[in-house]
Amino acid sequence: MSYQHILLVTDLLSDADIVAQKAKRIVENRPGAKLSVLHIVKDTMVGFGYELVPASSLYDEIDDVRCQEARAKLAAFLERNQLQAVKSEVTTAISSSEGIVNYCHKHDVDLLVIGRHERHGISAWISGATADNILPNVPCDSLVVRLDKPVEK
Repeated sequence: MSYQHILLVTDLLSDADIVAQKAKRIVENRPGAKLSVLHIVKDTMVGFGYELVPASSLYDEIDDVRCQEARAKLAAFLERNQLQAVKSEVTTAISSSEGIVNYCHKHDVDLLVIGRHERHGISAWISGATADNILPNVPCDSLVVRLDKPVEK
């Protein structure tokens, strides 16, 4: 398969560089392929009576402190890993899974590269891994990089 648009999704945690280097090697071996990098910030929910609404749906652009900090971290991440991304984006979504799936559909992604942290016990039961939630719903091939070291924030 000739991948033309590769999406690297990052959580910007301490082991994100492992996933970045895998995506970098893939892009380097595919002439003409473009790389996009995405980081999702969980949307703030606003309550109206019994209904919860994502804050981003109420305003044209949500640019709170969390997004500004994430943009700075993403810029450092790109520089540290020497990634030549045609597009890097920090966006908000109700969940990381929803944000990633929507991005893949809207931007004609051919290959999604994402890390997967091992989870055990109640955290695995409650939330599971983002990669597990998106795989049935993305319209493209996926490379899931196994990350089994403890995560440092």
